[in-house]
Order: sequence, then C-alpha cells, then structure tokens
Amino acid sequence: MAKTDAFDSDPTAIAKAKELKREMKKLLMNMEEEDGLSVQTIDHLQEALSAFKQATMRKMARSSSLEMLETVSCPEEFRCPLSKELMRDPVVLASGQTYDKLFIQKWLSSGNRTCPKTQQVLPHTALTPNLLIRDMISKWCKTVGLETTTYQSSLVDEEKAVTRSDREIFNSLLCKLSSSNLQDQKSAAKELRRLTKKGTEFRALFGESSDNITRLVNPLLLHGSTLNQDEQLQEDVITTLLNVSIHDDSNKKLVCENANVIPLLIDALRRGTVATRSNAAATVFTLSALDSNKALIGKSGILKPLIDLLEEGNPSAIKDAAAAIFTLCIAHENRSRAVKDGAIKVLGKKISDGLYVDELLAILAMLVTHWKAVEELGELGGVTWLLRITRESECKRNKENAIVILHTICFSDRTKWKEIKEEESSHGTITKLAREGTSRAQRKANGILDRLRKAMNLTHTA
Repeated sequence: MAKTDAFDSDPTAIAKAKELKREMKKLLMNMEEEDGLSVQTIDHLQEALSAFKQATMRKMARSSSLEMLETVSCPEEFRCPLSKELMRDPVVLASGQTYDKLFIQKWLSSGNRTCPKTQQVLPHTALTPNLLIRDMISKWCKTVGLETTTYQSSLVDEEKAVTRSDREIFNSLLCKLSSSNLQDQKSAAKELRRLTKKGTEFRALFGESSDNITRLVNPLLLHGSTLNQDEQLQEDVITTLLNVSIHDDSNKKLVCENANVIPLLIDALRRGTVATRSNAAATVFTLSALDSNKALIGKSGILKPLIDLLEEGNPSAIKDAAAAIFTLCIAHENRSRAVKDGAIKVLGKKISDGLYVDELLAILAMLVTHWKAVEELGELGGVTWLLRITRESECKRNKENAIVILHTICFSDRTKWKEIKEEESSHGTITKLAREGTSRAQRKANGILDRLRKAMNLTHTA
C-alpha cells in the first residue's frame, strides 16, 4: 500500500512546514541569546507552535483518510472513466455518461467532440451536474468514514489534474528508465513520450524537480559514449524533453538549467536520426523563448550544429533549425557567435537558391549588423540576389528584410554603390519600395536613396 504524506507530497505544505520550523529555530536562538524572554518573543513562539500543531494534526487526519480510501473498494460507478478515481464533481455529458468535471472539461478543451467511453459524437458540450451520483458518493464516504473534503483536495491537483494514479505511473516509468535493461529503458522512454504529448499532467510532473529531468536523460548519459547508442531511445528521450519544455516557463528554466540537457541536445543535433535532430532543434527553439536561456544556450557551442543542420538537414529539420537560430540571435551576443560559426555562407547559399527565403532572410537581417557578415555577403555576391528579392518578391516582409540588409551594406561598403545605382536606374526598385513598402522598408529605402544622391553630388562637384 502506497503511503501518502501531506508534507511529503504537497509543495505548499512542505514550504509552510519549513517556514514554521525556521521561525521556531529563530525564536529558540533568541531565547538563548537574551537574558530574559520578552513577552513578544513568548507570544511569537506560542503562535508558531500552535500553527505547527494544527498543520501536523491536519496531516495525520488527511493521511488516515487517504489510507482508508486506498484500502476500501470504491464502487465502480463512483469512479470517473477518465481518471479512474473517485469523482468529486460528477457531471453528465450529452451522451448520458457521467465523468468528473475537471477531467471531462480537459478532454473537451483538447478539441475532442466525442464521448470518451462510447465514442458517440456529441451534439453539444454542455455539462449537467449529476446530483444523484454526488449525493450517493457523499453518503458512501460517510459510511466508510472518509471525509469528503479530504478526498476532494487530495486526489487531484486542481490546476494540473494530476491524479495519484498519474504520479504512480510516472514514478514507475522513471524507475524503469534507471534500469540496466535496455528494453526497459526503451519502453519507458516511449511511454513517457506518448504521455507528455497527450496532455499536461505528465509535463507538470516533470516540472516538479530537476532530478526528474536527470532521470529522464540518464539512459543517454549511460550510452552516450558508445558508438551503438540506440537511435529510438535517443529520439524518444529528446522528444520527451521537447514536450516537457512546451509546458510553461518554469519547465523551460528547469530543463535548460539542468547540466546534462544542452550537451545531449548538441549530441542529438550532430548524430541523431532525422526526427531526433529536428526535435532537438525544436527543443532549443522552445527553451530559447526565455531570455535567460538564450544566453545560457548560446555560449554552449550549440549554434554550430544548428547551422550544420540548416545546411544539410531535410525540410522539416531546416525550419526547426532556422527557428532556433533566429530566437537565439535575438540576444545580441549570439549574433557574433553565429557569424563566426559560418551562418552567413549557409544562409546566403540557401537564399540565392530560392530556398526557405522567408525564414532565412529574417535571420540574415539580424546578423548583418556584424561587420564580418557584410564582408562575407560581398564575397558571396549578396547584393545581386538581395536586389532581385526586393524587385520580384510578392512578400512585403521579405522585401523589408532584403532592403534592411542592403541598407547596411550600402552604408558599410561603398564598392557596392555602383550595382545598387544600376538597379535603381534600370528598374526604380528602391524608389518604388520607398513609396509602397512597410514603414520600416520605406525608411531604409529612403536612407539608401539619400546616400546615393549625396554620392552623385560629390562626384559632380569633384
């Protein structure tokens, strides 16, 4: 029988207990230091002891009721078909089936429009309280000596909808991941991948402790040095990391700050399967949503394998890599790293070939502020294809990014003025953009036109 302890399992209760203990310790230290106890110190000590006593009594009552619930066989009709737990707020679905409200609402909010039990298509999603079942559950609880408020507050986390059953499955799978048996590790990783994709419960469970993340990636740490690392195991673990990271900012921070994660993502980007490399890049993109993570990830050396993936990956992997590079390079310090790691050559080749222009132009527009980027673009003949995009593209955002890059080149490398002037003389491309482009594009186009006019005036004066 599993033991349930309010202080052991409830983070809020744990924090409160620790706070009470600290307060009492502080008061006791004051007692030792002071010659005579003040009335105020005695009052504070009494309050702290009283609060701790009440918390302990609540814990004992709660544990007793939960242990009773575990030993008593709950009638099947009182269990929610989704959570398999005793219902606390039974409601009737349009199909006539009864569910616990929290769990059926999650089912419906996920986009499902069928009854989970009968698979019947629902004519509507209204939920009707099942007062009869609620009353029967209440009477049954009193009969077996179970406090209704105890089971309602303890079986499930209100926001995350994590049942005791979920937690037991979660702990069991983490134990299997720690097994020395490869097949156990593979089956556990596959199931955790499925469960974290399916809903938020297991993503939330991972977010409770950094140790959970370490236990997830541990199989890759054990096999990482071997040449015959199981590809499917790596793919399932990396994809689970992606699912966990999507959950919320707290999870993103927890995952990124785990010392094992970024090195494993770099390894996955370098030598994983197509799906693994793509999901590793997607994980980097997701984690980089936090500014603090951008700096941490950027200095790890991960931009080079992302750029390599951009150069040689399949279409879906290239888009994931581009998204990751773009998000990382929002942080200025990562732009010089990307340029140093060869991003300009890869971006220029893809864009000049007409591949992934939307995504890659946006990255190039950020990186061009680095002097070496301008130099490399000149060597790659970048002005020619940037002018072509400005002239021919039907996408306003692409025109904007192209003219932003041309503006930087124009103000940094006067040897490119001739080609830009010839384009303007032949097609009026920049003048047209100065009239019809986005507000940013208009500013940059006018800046180029002003620079060209000043250059012409200087030439005539000379």
